Amino acid sequence: MMLSSLLHNKHLLWRAGFGAGINQFEDLKNKDIKALLKDLFKEENFVEVTYDTPDVETIDYMTDKSPAEKKKEIQRINREQNSELNLNFFNKIINSNEQMREKMAFFWHGHFASRVQNPKFNRQLLNIIRKNALGNFKDLLFEVSQAPAMLNFLNNQQNKKDHPNENFAREVMELFTMGRGNYTEKDIREGARAFTGWGYDKDGNFAERKKLHDEATKTFLGKTGNFTGTDALNIILEQQATAKFITTKIYKFFVNENVDESIVNKLSESFYTSNYDIKKLMNDIFSSAWFYDKKNIGNRIKSPIELMVGMMRTLPMHIQNPENLIVYQKLLGQMLLYPPNVSGWPNGKSWIDSSTLMLRLQIPQIWSGLRPLEYSPRQDDDIDMGMKSRETALNKSFKNPNITIDWTRVEKAFSNKNCEDYLIQNSNTLSMDSVKSFSDNTVKMNVINLMSTPEYQLM
Repeated sequence: MMLSSLLHNKHLLWRAGFGAGINQFEDLKNKDIKALLKDLFKEENFVEVTYDTPDVETIDYMTDKSPAEKKKEIQRINREQNSELNLNFFNKIINSNEQMREKMAFFWHGHFASRVQNPKFNRQLLNIIRKNALGNFKDLLFEVSQAPAMLNFLNNQQNKKDHPNENFAREVMELFTMGRGNYTEKDIREGARAFTGWGYDKDGNFAERKKLHDEATKTFLGKTGNFTGTDALNIILEQQATAKFITTKIYKFFVNENVDESIVNKLSESFYTSNYDIKKLMNDIFSSAWFYDKKNIGNRIKSPIELMVGMMRTLPMHIQNPENLIVYQKLLGQMLLYPPNVSGWPNGKSWIDSSTLMLRLQIPQIWSGLRPLEYSPRQDDDIDMGMKSRETALNKSFKNPNITIDWTRVEKAFSNKNCEDYLIQNSNTLSMDSVKSFSDNTVKMNVINLMSTPEYQLM
C-alpha cells in the first residue's frame, strides 16, 4: 500500500467529513479519491433532526399554575428540547452516511450563526441549513434570511418603516454574504429600509407585514428602485464580492487558513458563474491536486466538535449519560446551537488555551475509564442554555460519563495495521517509541495514547 494514498485519503475524509469511521479503514487503504468522493457526496432521503419532548403549546397541565411557575416550566421545557436537538444533531454528525452534507451543515451552522432560546426556531433553522447544505447558496440565503430564528436574533421583527432597525441588513452583508469593505453605511441604511416588514407570526412562519414596509424609493449597492427584502438579497447575490467572500471562507475552513489568492479567485469565479452551486464548488476543491499539497495536510487544529466526533467515529461507544456530551462541548468551547455571537465560532489557535488543551489531551483516557475528569468550567463564560443550574447535578456524572467502548471491534479493525498510520495526519514529529513506552503495547493502549498526543489535535 502506498502511504501517500493513505495520507491523501485520510486528509479527504477529515476535511470533507469527520474522519474515517471504524468501518472505513479498509476504504482508506483500498479506495481511490474518486471512489471516496462518490461516497462522501452520497445523498439519502433527507431526514430532519428534531426532539421528542412535546412543544409547550401542546402541554395542557400548565393552566392551573401561577405565571411565575408557568414561566419556569416553559424555560425547563425549552432547555430540554434544545439539549435533545443538540444531541440529535451531534449523533447525526457521528453516524450519518452523508458525511459531506453534515460537515457542510456544520460549516453553515457557524456561518449563519444565531442564538435563540426558542427550540422550535432552532430546529427550523438547523434543518434549513442541513437540507440546503450542498444545494444552492441563493436558496440557502433566502431560507435562512426568512427563518424566525434569524429574524428574531437580528431584531428584524422590530424593523418597520419610519423606525428602521439596521441590525439584520448589516449582518447579512457583513457576515453572511459580502464581507466588510464592499458596501457603505448608506447601503446598510437603505438595505434596512428594504427589509422593513420582514418578520414572523406567532406560529413561527415567515410574514411580510406589508403595512410595516417602507414603500419609498431606495438606492442600494448602486441600484435605485422601490426595493423589497427579496430585491435586496437578489442585488447582493449579483455582486461578485459575495461569491468571493463565501469562497474565501470555505477555503479557510476546508483547505488552509492562509489563503492562496489565485486559487480562490478561480474558484469564486466558477462559483459565481455556476449560479452559486455549493456541491460543484466543494467538488472542485476536493478533486483538485493542490488540495493534497503537503502544506494543506495536517495544518488545521480540530475544533472541539471535530475532535470529539472523530474519536467517536473511530471508537464504537455506548454512553449511559449522553447529556454529558453537552458538558464536554461547553468545557471545550463549542456548543452546537450556541455560537458565541453572530460571527460564529473562531477557528485555529483560538481553540487551544492552557485549560482546554489539557482537557483535549485527557479525553481519550477519561472516556476509556482510565482517569476521572478533574476540571471545572471557567466562570466567565456566558453559555447558559440551562447549563449552570444543572452543573452541580451533572458534575458527578460527567466526571464518570459511563462510556463503554467496544475494544474487541477496535482491535479487529486495527489488526495488522500501524495505528498511527490511520489516526495521525502528520506522524513525522511523532515518536512512536515514546507513545508505546507509556504502557503495554496493546491496540487499546496504543489507540488511547495516540489520541492523547498533540499530533492528534491536527487534521
